[in-house]
Amino acid sequence: MSDQKQERGFLRDNSLSLVFGALFLLTLALQAWAGWAQENNDLRQAELDTVSLLHYLTTASFGADVLENWQSEYLQFFLFLFGTVWLIQRGSPESKEAGKEGPESDEDQQVGAYVEHDTPTWARVGGWRTRVYSRSLGIVMALIFLASWAGQSIAGWAAYNEEQLRELATPTSYGGYVLSADFWSRTLQNWQSELLAVGSFAVLAIYLRQRGSSQSKPVGAAHSSTGIEG
Repeated sequence: MSDQKQERGFLRDNSLSLVFGALFLLTLALQAWAGWAQENNDLRQAELDTVSLLHYLTTASFGADVLENWQSEYLQFFLFLFGTVWLIQRGSPESKEAGKEGPESDEDQQVGAYVEHDTPTWARVGGWRTRVYSRSLGIVMALIFLASWAGQSIAGWAAYNEEQLRELATPTSYGGYVLSADFWSRTLQNWQSELLAVGSFAVLAIYLRQRGSSQSKPVGAAHSSTGIEG
């Protein structure tokens, strides 16, 4: 009986990450299936042999399609994390209150003389470790963005040259591809959509509500209330 309670507690306490993790895997699988079907359709039209699903998962085309979305998502997180240190949006629950721009005081951040008994070790010890830890989330988001963007550029380059060879055209160098319209078209169409989503959410959350969500203000909160979550 106690094991069942512990299991229910674990699932409930981690339901947000578990549900989104499951949805991620499901949509990745569906993307792979749809991409495989499209790839084989293109191969048939070119009168070439089709490929298996396992083979398709190893292709540059699939890798480029996946990574170009990942890098734009992590760019969004990175920019939003650092942007909200200094920038505010009056009335938005996604913004700090006016007057709190900047890295805030040690008391606000519970470091230095204001550490508590359950303060993480790197936040407690001070020095370079606390400085790194105080920006660790943004640093990791930036590193994931750069890694996925680099992966996208390499996979996209390989996929582009495969297409060139199919059309009996001359392959291009990596540097030539990174400077090409194809690369920047794929990149910027993702960046602009992520920036639009973040900006519109911050503004819409001023006037609209989602009862019970931590990303929304309480239903009865004033439109001018800033940094308040329901």
